[in-house]
Amino acid sequence: MRQYLDLLQDILDHGQRKEDRTGTGTYSVFARQFRHDLADGFPLLTTKKLHFKSIANELIWFLSGDTNTAWLKENGVSIWDEWATESGDLGPIYGAQWTAWPTRDGGSINQIDYVVNCLRTNPDSRRILFHGWNVEYLPDESMSPQDNVRAGRMALPPCHLLYQFYVAAGRLSAQLLIRSSDSFLGLPYNTASLALLTTMLAQQCDLEPGEIIITTGDSHIYSNHLEQVRTQLQRAPRALPKLELLRHPDSIYDYRFEDFAIHGYQPHPHIAAPVAV
Repeated sequence: MRQYLDLLQDILDHGQRKEDRTGTGTYSVFARQFRHDLADGFPLLTTKKLHFKSIANELIWFLSGDTNTAWLKENGVSIWDEWATESGDLGPIYGAQWTAWPTRDGGSINQIDYVVNCLRTNPDSRRILFHGWNVEYLPDESMSPQDNVRAGRMALPPCHLLYQFYVAAGRLSAQLLIRSSDSFLGLPYNTASLALLTTMLAQQCDLEPGEIIITTGDSHIYSNHLEQVRTQLQRAPRALPKLELLRHPDSIYDYRFEDFAIHGYQPHPHIAAPVAV
C-alpha cells in the first residue's frame, strides 16, 4: 500500500488549507488516483490496524438496502452512530440508492441486480456501474444530519459515489470515484470495501478478481489528524494479507461476515483519531 502512503505524504507536502462543513479544517489536494492488483494481496492497511469486521458488515448492510443502524450495532459496528437519529435512521443513504433507486412511477431500480446481470450476460458493456448521487435526496448543508433525515433526505451525501466495473481476460476490475476522501480514516476503509465487493462479485459471476482503482476528488487530511498521519508515515508497510471466501452464497445479498477469512494480517497497532462530524 505504498501508493496510499505516498498520497498522505503528498497531502502533507502540497495540501492547501481549506475550511469544511464540520468546522475542523483540512489540508487538501485535488484529483488523485492509485491502483492495486488483488492478485498481490488483499489491501487491508498494515501501517495501522483496521477493523475488518466493520468494513465487511458495513458492506453487507449496504447491499441489504438497510439504512438504520440497528443491524450494524447488533453486529459490532458503530461507525454510523454519530449521524443517525435517536431511532437509528439515516435517511435514503447508500443502500437505499444502490438497491431501490426511486422511479417516477413510484417503483424502484435495483442497481446491484443490474450490475450482476451485466457481468453475467454482457461483460463487455461500458455501462456496468452503479452510483448513489441521487440529487433529489441530498441533504441541506445548513441543517444537521438528523434534521435532514426527519425531512426525508440523506443524513450525509455519498462520499464513495460511483462504482464502475470492467471485465477482461476473465478478470473483474473495479474503479471507485470518491468525491470527498477523508484520507486518514475513511480511505483505507473504502479501499478494503471496494476490494471485498469486487471479490464477491467475481465469485458470483465466475470471474477472477482483477485490479481496483481509487480516484479521489477532494483528498484531505483533517487538521486534527496531522500527528496521527506523521506517526503512520514513520512505519514500514508489511506484507498484505490474503482474503479467502469460505462459502459460495446463492446471491450477492447472501454473504455473512463468517464467509470471509483474512490470513496473514500482521499490522502495526491501531492509531486513534477523532471523527469529524
